[in-house]
Amino acid sequence: MSRVAKKPIQIPSGVEVSVDGQAVTVKGPKGTLVHEVHESVNLQREDNVLNFEPRVANPRGWAFAGTTRALINNMVAGVSTGFERKLELVGVGYRAQAQGKTLNLTLGYSHPINFEIPEGITIETPSQTEVVVRGTDKQQVGQVAAKIRGFRAPEPYKGKGVKYSDEVIIRKEAKKK
Repeated sequence: MSRVAKKPIQIPSGVEVSVDGQAVTVKGPKGTLVHEVHESVNLQREDNVLNFEPRVANPRGWAFAGTTRALINNMVAGVSTGFERKLELVGVGYRAQAQGKTLNLTLGYSHPINFEIPEGITIETPSQTEVVVRGTDKQQVGQVAAKIRGFRAPEPYKGKGVKYSDEVIIRKEAKKK
């Protein structure tokens, strides 16, 4: 049995959750998100509480119920507070600049990288070496941050590259003669 699925979701004030068959729509001050619930998951709403349980109480059913609960909880958190991921650029001449719907990156290549910002994501550059990715969809925020990091992942010798602000780079020692 899933411990996650047994835990109910409290819906905060200012967030509307509507259940239409297997489609769940979550509306909040930051936006609207929609999720199609798997057919093996039963969803009940009582006042401002959502409860999840499998239609058939087998391990697979409980797994789907736990996953669905986690996804809906992330949607509720996303439309009320939002998600953000901070990235840092480490290296001489490494710069980032947000211009409209593009993020311009200079990462030591012979050409600049122009990254098109997807719909539903906002990117800010508080300084030239910091990038903040914000949005309501946790998965999309993480995906965009990983894509930006993928342009020049941090290397283990000098630590140069694009890294998450909370990431620890394990350093290697250079070759000895």
